[in-house]
Amino acid sequence: MKLKVLGSSSSGNCYLIEANNNEKLILDAGVNFKIVQKELNFNFNGIEGVLVTHEHMDHLKYASNFALYGINIYASAGTFKKQNLVGHRFKVIKALQQFEIGNFIILPFDTKHDAAEPLGFLIQYKPTGEKLIYATDTYYIKYKFNKLNYLLLECNYNKRIAKENAKNGVINKTRYSRLLESHFSLENVIKFLKSNDLSYAKNIVLCHLSDTNSNQDIMQNKVYEATKIKTTIARPGLNLELKLYPF
Repeated sequence: MKLKVLGSSSSGNCYLIEANNNEKLILDAGVNFKIVQKELNFNFNGIEGVLVTHEHMDHLKYASNFALYGINIYASAGTFKKQNLVGHRFKVIKALQQFEIGNFIILPFDTKHDAAEPLGFLIQYKPTGEKLIYATDTYYIKYKFNKLNYLLLECNYNKRIAKENAKNGVINKTRYSRLLESHFSLENVIKFLKSNDLSYAKNIVLCHLSDTNSNQDIMQNKVYEATKIKTTIARPGLNLELKLYPF
């Protein structure tokens, strides 16, 4: 399985996962569609669908562009309603109701964010059994997952850095309060990782880092120290080979 990062920030989030037989999924659609077209060489063959976490523009803005290419968009009813998205390409899904797209088995789960009906996704590829979790824009995940192989997780801010920025006026109190109640901190990411079954995990990819309230080196090192699992920061242009076995 391969992971391609098309965007990973408050300016736009979009990821591509590709299985060995060219089956692909898009995770979120918040990156300028012209960039997506260029990165994919205008080749949308094999894209089975687009999974959208919630209605904020850095995750949903260009979903309609994919629909125009005949690609189905999957999100919660609350997400579609907030942006008035209707049509046969917009498929409503519900938390904890499993469904399949091609050879991908997908289990949506509810997350904690200031959005109408946000979701995260547990994705399993049937031919190989590989499992990937994608969770972003959430300050907490109440579920436990077994035998995860790859984790694409928001790691938006470091509590110490954010607190200092609020104290020094770099961010205002309103933004600071929202941050604590809508995004995944480094500290909570580590708690989540320690509470889950990582015995089969091969890669952890940290995404959606704040420009002002994070430190990439600290986050990468802290997560690796806590898990001893290969940890990577999601940056636009990153192409990562996700392997169950090192050969």
